[in-house]
Amino acid sequence: MKEISLFNLLRHSLVVSCQSFPGEPLYGSEFMVAMAKSAISGGAAGIRANGPADIQAIRAAIAAPLIGLYKIDLPGFAVRITPTLQSAQEIAAAGADVIALDATFRPHPDHCTAAELIRLVQQATGRPVLADIATLEEGLAAQDAGADAVSTTLSGYTDDTPEHEEPDFELIENLSHRLTIPLIAEGRIITPGQARHALELGAFAVVVGTAITRPWRITEQFVKEMNCQ
Repeated sequence: MKEISLFNLLRHSLVVSCQSFPGEPLYGSEFMVAMAKSAISGGAAGIRANGPADIQAIRAAIAAPLIGLYKIDLPGFAVRITPTLQSAQEIAAAGADVIALDATFRPHPDHCTAAELIRLVQQATGRPVLADIATLEEGLAAQDAGADAVSTTLSGYTDDTPEHEEPDFELIENLSHRLTIPLIAEGRIITPGQARHALELGAFAVVVGTAITRPWRITEQFVKEMNCQ
């Protein structure tokens, strides 16, 4: 899938993040394939998925753009979203159309900066890179490094950014005024109104995960609200 046509397919659209983890009831590629197919049936334009197994299974089931990442916990590093060139190559081989990776200023493995990793992944895989960042400065640096798109995925999840309950609309708006590449809004977007507002602020597309694909978390929010006195 050519890069230009791929991003055109995602413009002003919803991407659903289909991820699960060990210990969760819906952990397993078969469940993530069902989630991905359900999301596409509901009108999602693309899917974001984690790990070679899930990516390969979802790729075989859908033709929509597939953003791949590979979460790996490496001793001594906080970076865990596609932290190495090898992890990027594995998800590219599994069928990811776009490689999402951590492009924060935090230390990366293999004595590699985020900027260097962006270029290495593009060269080695031939895939466009989606730079997951947490701050305005990181987003601008990722663009300067040649990233094909930037996502607000990590805002609130690094030591340099405060925790938020709401989406980081300020970051979305600030980046939308400074970037010339697509800006993907992601992170704690749990209502249709929030997704629409992200587009109004200039986001190219919106990624939603937990609010769609993790039923136990959705149920938990209902129970929490109902128990409030």
